[in-house]
Amino acid sequence: SGLLSRLQTSAPTVRTLSSSKSFSQNIPSCLWKLGRLNHVAIAVPDLQKAQSLYKDVLGAQVSETVALPEHGVYTVFVELGNTKLELLHPLGEKSPIASFLQKNKTGGMHHICIEVDDIKAAMTELKKKRIRILSEEPKIGAHGKPVIFLHPKDCHGVLVELEQA
Repeated sequence: SGLLSRLQTSAPTVRTLSSSKSFSQNIPSCLWKLGRLNHVAIAVPDLQKAQSLYKDVLGAQVSETVALPEHGVYTVFVELGNTKLELLHPLGEKSPIASFLQKNKTGGMHHICIEVDDIKAAMTELKKKRIRILSEEPKIGAHGKPVIFLHPKDCHGVLVELEQA
């Protein structure tokens, strides 16, 4: 009977959690929708070593290096099945990744990228909600699609990239 009484006492906890669906009903509807996590970007001081770790040591499928001069980075994508890692390395002296690596010598997580179904609508609505966007217009990102970045101070310390799905 001791086990039965413990199970009966924990039952309200389960009910409380299952009633959390009302939380999502309080979220106002948007003209745009968040999609899936596209990638997590990692700044690396040595791109070849990072590529080798994921390809040769961990056995992942790793893309060729692509230069994105408009963003000041070299990118490499590591396929993970349900998402990707983007390895970032500085391209040029004004690269935002160079300044990141000056503060984080061994590299580290730089940003997350989430897909959206309408990047222009997202920009309009986020500006109304006082979320700072780091460019006036979307730029073409590593996947050839429009992207914007949201200020990390407005996103709990995380640099968030939104990409048109």
